[in-house]
Amino acid sequence: MSATEKSPLQYPFLRPEFLNALENSKSACTQTGWEPIHLSLATDTGTDNALMPLYLKDHSMGEYVFDYAWANAYQENGLDYYPKLLTAIPFTPSIGPRVRSTEPLAQEHYQQLFEEVLAVAADTGASSWHCLFPDAGERALFDDPRLLQRTGVQYQWNNHDYQSFDDYLAAMNSRKRKMVRKERAEIAAQNIEVKVLEGTEIGPQIWQLFYQLYERTYAKRNGTRGYLTEAFFQEIALTMPEQIAMAVAYQSDIPIACALYFYDADTLYGRYWGSVAEFSYLHFELCYYRGIEFAIEKGLTKYDAGAQGEHKIIRGFEPIKTHSLHWIEHPQFRQAIDRFLDSEKLSVEQHIQQANDMLPFRKPA
Repeated sequence: MSATEKSPLQYPFLRPEFLNALENSKSACTQTGWEPIHLSLATDTGTDNALMPLYLKDHSMGEYVFDYAWANAYQENGLDYYPKLLTAIPFTPSIGPRVRSTEPLAQEHYQQLFEEVLAVAADTGASSWHCLFPDAGERALFDDPRLLQRTGVQYQWNNHDYQSFDDYLAAMNSRKRKMVRKERAEIAAQNIEVKVLEGTEIGPQIWQLFYQLYERTYAKRNGTRGYLTEAFFQEIALTMPEQIAMAVAYQSDIPIACALYFYDADTLYGRYWGSVAEFSYLHFELCYYRGIEFAIEKGLTKYDAGAQGEHKIIRGFEPIKTHSLHWIEHPQFRQAIDRFLDSEKLSVEQHIQQANDMLPFRKPA
């Protein structure tokens, strides 16, 4: 396992507790268009000790690798794009392993899983299979000429051996360093105090407030209540608290905003946030700066603060490539999508180059 990969057993979003909570809470289930048909694999020991999440889907929501144009093209040509098969962590655009195993797997095991996917596709009439945000090791193991590779971009903070937040700021150019300090000073000027609570320190009242703010954020964004139910958060709070933290902002000792993190041995994952009202720079404080401080304190090497958000760049989040794998059953559409992905990859590479030029760090002398 290379330095860029992690054990699937420590990755929080592949834990049985996380996946079970999604289904038990009715957040990702047949009724919401996420029919679970997870694949298990018996390795050399003869036991089912590997699992790959697999969902039969009748929509493309909650995925963060957008294929709506593909679905529309199918419809315009009188073909069905749905149902489709998906290997991903629902509502979680974070790079990581997509197969959980108690022992190392070889390429033959991944080939076996892919053949099982094709058999499920034949049984269900699925048009395609999509594996989203696999890490580099799994992309190499899913080596099959029938799979197309898609490239995207996210912004990730990297810990270059920083010992403190001030140490991190010292790596920035003067203008951006002043910008960050001004934004953080505005938090104190609004009489806001922020605490980062870990695991069982997050009490039921804070979780209840967090969910209210989660719903409020989605209502403002797109008029929905969000993908996840309150029962999901209640369950993970009980079953996996050791990999959860939450930044909570208080004004006059009253909690006014929350940001939820997950973490493992090397990475912090920022997921959801919400606030009772608009406060200057509070989003940046909870979702970026407090996360960076927490990562430095824990000795973590990376902070994945979620999908999109180009305003992360000038605050030190570096552009990285993301990847997905796609099997398309229809030969003509497979060829057309392949051509599109080649063009899209060039655009992504150009964007990454431009984003690197915008980073706030001091240039070497």
